[in-house]
Amino acid sequence: MNCFEIEGGISLKGDITPQGAKNEALQVICAVLLTSEKVTINNIPDIVDVNNLIDLLAEMGVKINRTDRQSCEFQADDINLEFLQSKEFKKRASSLRGSIMIMGPLLARFGKAYFPKPGGDKIGRRRLDTHFIGFEKLGAKFNFDAQDIFYTVEASEMKGTYMLLDEASVTGTANIAMAAVLTPGKTTIYNAACEPYLQQLCRMMVSMGAKITGIGSNLLHIEGVTELTGCIHKILPDMIEVGSFIGMAAMTSSEITIKNAGVEHLGVIPMAFQRMGIKLQIQGDDIYIPAQDSYEIETFIDGSIMTIADAPWPGLTPDLLSVFLVVATQAKGSVLIHQKMFESRLFFVDKLIDMGARIILCDPHRATVIGLNKETALRAAKLTSPDIRAGVALLIAALSAKGKSTIQNIEQIDRGYQNIDIRLQNLGAKIKRTEIN
Repeated sequence: MNCFEIEGGISLKGDITPQGAKNEALQVICAVLLTSEKVTINNIPDIVDVNNLIDLLAEMGVKINRTDRQSCEFQADDINLEFLQSKEFKKRASSLRGSIMIMGPLLARFGKAYFPKPGGDKIGRRRLDTHFIGFEKLGAKFNFDAQDIFYTVEASEMKGTYMLLDEASVTGTANIAMAAVLTPGKTTIYNAACEPYLQQLCRMMVSMGAKITGIGSNLLHIEGVTELTGCIHKILPDMIEVGSFIGMAAMTSSEITIKNAGVEHLGVIPMAFQRMGIKLQIQGDDIYIPAQDSYEIETFIDGSIMTIADAPWPGLTPDLLSVFLVVATQAKGSVLIHQKMFESRLFFVDKLIDMGARIILCDPHRATVIGLNKETALRAAKLTSPDIRAGVALLIAALSAKGKSTIQNIEQIDRGYQNIDIRLQNLGAKIKRTEIN
């Protein structure tokens, strides 16, 4: 088991480039199953979750040619469907939530798909109803083996239809859209998620020959085709990393330039940080954050406390709420952080309270942060990463804290952040990876 040892309280300086987007990578890599032809994907993040998905596809029979750590060629022309009912498949797939998105392509192309109950971050209830209701509306039959915790979806004949999703689920929309592109007839998906990564998936499928309109909106129209071809696709920069680096710069009073940030795809993220009092300048596709001795949270026009809340796109992504919370601990002023989607994602605040942060956990979804205005530094502490996003928030806290902190269970951070210790060292951070017994 590894941990990070961090000597905090040091200002950083330099350029840093975000990795390819984790959430997009999981979607588009599953989409290679839609065709028997070669698909090339570039700017793949070299992280645990994505590498595990690639390994899973290889076990299924997909030919993998990893030309380098950021580029890979896939060819799904000889899928072993029997492997999908093996114990090895159940073990591998259940540890990676993103692999649930193999079901849509398999159902569309082969008429059947199997999947164990997926794992992933322990951040509260993450139901799968949207996926399976969508499959059923397309004509599939769904079965759940409660004893073996195993999902089966089969269809002898599928047909396009109208559906109103019960929630704007990103992975649910992706799964249904991938099933619909090879389903005869017209499928209309209302209340569809429209995050940039889902837009990227749709554009990738269009380049493969799919007929999709409404990309970027919550109303998708899909005309099914008989087959798709290969393509070349490039993954966007990871918006969560971009937001993490903005927050890190503010907390550590650092001067940082985020290179090739994919600014046009960031939505309200830069504005949300500016409302926290963080100065930033957009220079082409780069974001420059100057060193700030302090930053002050805005209030609403009537003087009431600012609320930072997650919302479906184009609202603020929930994956950044942990970063906003930790950034608020050293701001001037107060803010209410409202995490609407997941009921367990704020439970890491007790670690920040131990470090000296002033936080009131109102309930599982809301926390009020009273900023220290950098007048009192956070204390170094021994920490444990509970999930990917809370893990990087604790990492940012440790970088700002006076003294030496340790973060255990960093395998969680490695699931979503590529060589984060090496990249931070290049900015001047005193962080090292060590092995513990």
